[in-house]
Amino acid sequence: MAEAVISIIAEKIIEILGSKAIETVAKLRNIKHELNALSETVSILQPVLDHAEEQYHQNRRIRVWVDQLKDALYEAQDVLEEFNIEDIRRELRGHNEMMKGLMTFLSSSTQLAFNRKMSDKVRALKVRIEAIEAKRSFPLEERSKRNIQETHLFIVEGDIKGREDDKKTVMKFLVDLNVEENVSILPIVGIGGLGKTALAKYVYEYSKFDLKMWVCASTDFDEKKLVKKILTCAKKEEQTADTLELLQSKLRAEIDGKKYLLVLDDVWDIEQETWLKLKPLLAGGARGSKILVTTRIPLVAEIMGTVPPHFLGDLSERASVELLMQVAGRKIEEIQDSGMLEIGKEIVRKCSRVPLVIRTVGRLLSSKKSELEWSQFKDDKLLEVCQSEDRIISVLKLSYDNLPSHLKQCFAFCSLFPKDYEIKKQTLVNLWVAEGFIQPSNKSQHLEDIAHEYFMDLLGRNLFQDFKINSYMDEETCKMHDLMHDLACLVAGNECLVARDDMEFIHERTRHISYASALRTFLSTTGYWEERESTSEADLHQLIQNFKRLRILDLHCTKVKKVPRSIYKLKHLTYLDLSKNSRLKRLPNSITRLQSLQTLNLNGCSDLEELPSDIRKLVSLRNLDLDACSKLSYLPRGLGELSSLHRLTCFILPKDKACAKNYCGLGELKGLNNIRGSLSIRNLRYVTNAKVECENANLMGKHSLESLSLNWSDFSTDDNDDDNDDNNGNNDKVLLDELRPPSNLRKLTIWSYQGEGFPRWMMNSLVSSLPHLVELHFHNCKRCKRLPSLGQLSRLKSLSIWDLPELEYIEWDHSSPSTALFPSLSKLVISDCKKLKAVTLTPSDQSSTSTASFVSLSKLTIRGCEILEAMPLTPHLEELTLIQCNGAVLINHMMFGLNKLKRLFLWRAKFPGCLPEGFQSLTSLESLTIEECHQLTSLSQSMRHLSSLEGLFIRECNELDISKDESGNILDFHGCLPSLRFVYIEDLPKLTSLPQWLLQARNLERLNIWRCGNLKDIPE
Repeated sequence: MAEAVISIIAEKIIEILGSKAIETVAKLRNIKHELNALSETVSILQPVLDHAEEQYHQNRRIRVWVDQLKDALYEAQDVLEEFNIEDIRRELRGHNEMMKGLMTFLSSSTQLAFNRKMSDKVRALKVRIEAIEAKRSFPLEERSKRNIQETHLFIVEGDIKGREDDKKTVMKFLVDLNVEENVSILPIVGIGGLGKTALAKYVYEYSKFDLKMWVCASTDFDEKKLVKKILTCAKKEEQTADTLELLQSKLRAEIDGKKYLLVLDDVWDIEQETWLKLKPLLAGGARGSKILVTTRIPLVAEIMGTVPPHFLGDLSERASVELLMQVAGRKIEEIQDSGMLEIGKEIVRKCSRVPLVIRTVGRLLSSKKSELEWSQFKDDKLLEVCQSEDRIISVLKLSYDNLPSHLKQCFAFCSLFPKDYEIKKQTLVNLWVAEGFIQPSNKSQHLEDIAHEYFMDLLGRNLFQDFKINSYMDEETCKMHDLMHDLACLVAGNECLVARDDMEFIHERTRHISYASALRTFLSTTGYWEERESTSEADLHQLIQNFKRLRILDLHCTKVKKVPRSIYKLKHLTYLDLSKNSRLKRLPNSITRLQSLQTLNLNGCSDLEELPSDIRKLVSLRNLDLDACSKLSYLPRGLGELSSLHRLTCFILPKDKACAKNYCGLGELKGLNNIRGSLSIRNLRYVTNAKVECENANLMGKHSLESLSLNWSDFSTDDNDDDNDDNNGNNDKVLLDELRPPSNLRKLTIWSYQGEGFPRWMMNSLVSSLPHLVELHFHNCKRCKRLPSLGQLSRLKSLSIWDLPELEYIEWDHSSPSTALFPSLSKLVISDCKKLKAVTLTPSDQSSTSTASFVSLSKLTIRGCEILEAMPLTPHLEELTLIQCNGAVLINHMMFGLNKLKRLFLWRAKFPGCLPEGFQSLTSLESLTIEECHQLTSLSQSMRHLSSLEGLFIRECNELDISKDESGNILDFHGCLPSLRFVYIEDLPKLTSLPQWLLQARNLERLNIWRCGNLKDIPE
């Protein structure tokens, strides 16, 4: 960022100098004169700044000059932003009727004092900048702005072209059981960018183990941290244990007897003593357990490996050229007769046939169409960087150099995140907006939309990778390749710094810093599970006193209990993250004096009881995250005046009508039409006059809203019954009718609704009302007897129906003979519907003999529906979970639609006697789990048909004898379970000896038996 931002800062200064705030506040002649002079000085410099950026790393004199000028421009930006802050403050004071008389009296004197103070500051800045320019002893030329239009190209991680032999070698190691030790360790060694991680990911994805764990070890190889990481990965949940001894004990228990695969990715440094302590912990796995270590350091491989390391070399010329052409969007057969193929061969040779470098260069070539352009690139740009010392980083820097300035600073900013850090896109977007990096081309554009485009642009240029969408958490995340992170640190220079606990020196030019003090940015990257001491009020006060120019203050997961009143002194603050501080109960009202604040994140502050009463004064607020603030029972009145608000995760209605005049009602949603993303409205049960209170909510006008949760309950208490609903749900129905969502909505959740039916827009026209709906969830609708018609929702992928105790039948029929019902539905959950008897899909042609089916359903969960006996066919179902329901009846009823089922989980399901004959249709079943099915007395001969079964898990079935069938005959599956590899048996009192069919399983690799006290002997 050192060379990237100077032209952007200059542009920002000129923009501020022409703003409405300057015109409104700076009315005296002397200050206007100084501001005009400063504008002229910066405008003269601006055209040559692009040339200075280009020469920053090549010329030391230019580098010194740019650093000095940039310091002055940063200070100028800080000073000029005070005009905007003053303008907002005056406007707020002007709206206060009680202040008007006092304002008239004090206005002249205060404005005069402010203008005099600012005039002195501006004059001093102008003199300083002119002095810096006068010292310049080298020529700079005006540069035209580059406008590079490049198409996005996403590289598939599994595509590791030219590595077939490497894949075979590593896969052979993974399946090799002819080893002396239970756990074997193979290091994969090579320079950065060769694809060590990509190779490890490929074999990780396609190998089969009981337990697979992936841990990035690029940071300090600390035993305690690493054990915690491995354990977190194994249990798929964060670990809160404090002591190394407890963590070690848990890890041993987790991997004991399991055949596991552990990947330790990007190991840089390890002491032999540390490894000798850690290695025995990992030795308890079953025979055939493997550890892969990726590293650039041969010494690491020597210390950790139990077999000779696999050294990853460069790609062959052919594979390199194929990769280059693929990324550049060229087909080899189309350019076979042109000179481009030969140019491509020269390019890959100069790239040392390193995949990451080839991808980067190919991305740059994708916008160059002619042979001449390729040749010029090879001879000029590529030759220049390949002659430098660090050829790989130099080649990668080409990709950075070709970025427009606004993307350069966004990319360099990412150096603040540690290596292998999972970056949340929403957080990154908010940070870029808060830093002022986003440049709208017109006033109608939303900053968040532009920031999203920036993100996708950087992702498309391969500067980010591992992009994931977590639909459950409603999050999008990415990571940076470690070489790209090195590049970001290089170009950021001294301005961005990731501080360590043991760091003694911080450069005076540092303006963005993570996990330590800073000038403009304080960014914590601490995880919720990491150990931290509490951050005291005194600590925060000291930070505020020392760094009053802070723009970003991220204190998530820092155990903050109280925010000091002095927070208001951070008048430049645009971003405040206090999330995951569970002991924070309230915020000081002084926080509402932060007129520049754009983001306030309180997600996970579970003890937070109230927000500041003057929250309407935060006029710049764009993001307010209140998710998981379970004790927050209302929002202060005036929230609806925050017209800049774009993201409001939770809107909480008051329970106490007597105090409603001080709290937010539904009417305050009227002016918040810019809200986007997800919104949850809570406590709807306390709305007594639906027509009047909903009149101004105008949900239909919030066109950017994607997810809406309408919740009649109060999560802060257990009092969620419907005793206070004297109208038998009529008010709820009117309320839901008035709260009709916008047509663009993608996800709708309805909680604790007490109406017997749903309003007309849902029952008769949901397809036209919400045509883009992807997810729909009904929860705790106690009186509901009929669901809307949902089958024609063509985009619906996920549907859940939870706790509808009065629902007896779910009947969906065709309204159009030309389309299938639920054409996209892939996940269905039906839970705790005690009276539900049948789910039916009716063909549009009533005379048809065919049975309608869920054509796309791959995952089905049925829980707590004990009298449910009929379900539609599910020809593509892969995962079925039956909990506390009549498993025998359901499986027999659905048997003809289960031939593609791969995973079956049965828990407390009814199986009177033996497993049903329907099991004979489960020919694709790979995993079968049976837990606490206490009526089950025997397995079934129908299991002979489970030819694909790999894993069988049986636990706590008190009456089950796994050796006999329902007639008392010995079960004989000889030769019928060829794929069975894992069997886990726990707590079966009837097990006295191992059954014959288990002893005959010729491919069995692992047998675990726990707490079977009546088992008398086990054959050797």
